[in-house]
Amino acid sequence: MHAFNLQAKPLSLVDRLADLAVDALIDEADLSPKPALVDRRGNGAHTDLHLGLMHASALSLWPAFKEMAEAAVEIGEVDSTLREAIGRIGREGEQAMLTTTNGVNTHRGAIWALGLLVTAAALEPQSSSANAVTLRAARLALLDDRHAPKPLSHGAQVALRYGARGAREEAQLGFPSVQQRGLPQLKLSRANGHGEQNARLDALLAIMTNLADTCVLYRAGEEGLQAMQLGAQAVLDAGGSASLSGRRRLHELDQQLIALNASPGGAADLLAATLLLDRIERDGILQGAF
Repeated sequence: MHAFNLQAKPLSLVDRLADLAVDALIDEADLSPKPALVDRRGNGAHTDLHLGLMHASALSLWPAFKEMAEAAVEIGEVDSTLREAIGRIGREGEQAMLTTTNGVNTHRGAIWALGLLVTAAALEPQSSSANAVTLRAARLALLDDRHAPKPLSHGAQVALRYGARGAREEAQLGFPSVQQRGLPQLKLSRANGHGEQNARLDALLAIMTNLADTCVLYRAGEEGLQAMQLGAQAVLDAGGSASLSGRRRLHELDQQLIALNASPGGAADLLAATLLLDRIERDGILQGAF
């Protein structure tokens, strides 16, 4: 048979979900210009990160995302067995990430958020609306993992100090920052003809307007958080990233957050979650997977 007549074998459900999760992380990293975050322009407020490292980190997580989806298919229900399985896989994925990045924390929060969503999507691929997937993810996040390490992460420590909602609580509530802000803004900006990249920037900004981003709180305290939230709202009020006025405000926000060393990494993770859910829901991408 001639090589050009060969058809590619359809991807399995678990392979496709792992692809989508990695794609979401790479799309988030590439999106530019993001305020104080690593993007195609540079390193933002970071001294230890760059775009190539973000790409390598995302790719290193593909096996973990696939294994989480496989665990969901094998176990088949939301229970403590599945919760502990994905917890173990997530910790192993984190170690693979840290090996790739020489110890730099690039995607720890994203492993938690996207790992839950990949698992939830794999559980019931025929029920792939954002509402359905986030509900299943929330049910998983509410279960205890007996084997989880006891020391609190930086994000968890900051959440306790400031009374903020950390990544764990965000997931347990069904990702409200994604459901109520990120996805609606993404769809609105698309409907208004703003273009895909501007729509994604606007979705990030919408998340930033209300999120108590623990990355910002850790790096810049309440001053940084207020600057992020008010600045993001100002960009949207000026017409969003597709408008000249909005772009000016976005540049001002970028400079202000860099000066404060305030990088909204939590919002970036939730943008990746937004992009993942959007692809699952909009493309019906799991319907043809086996």
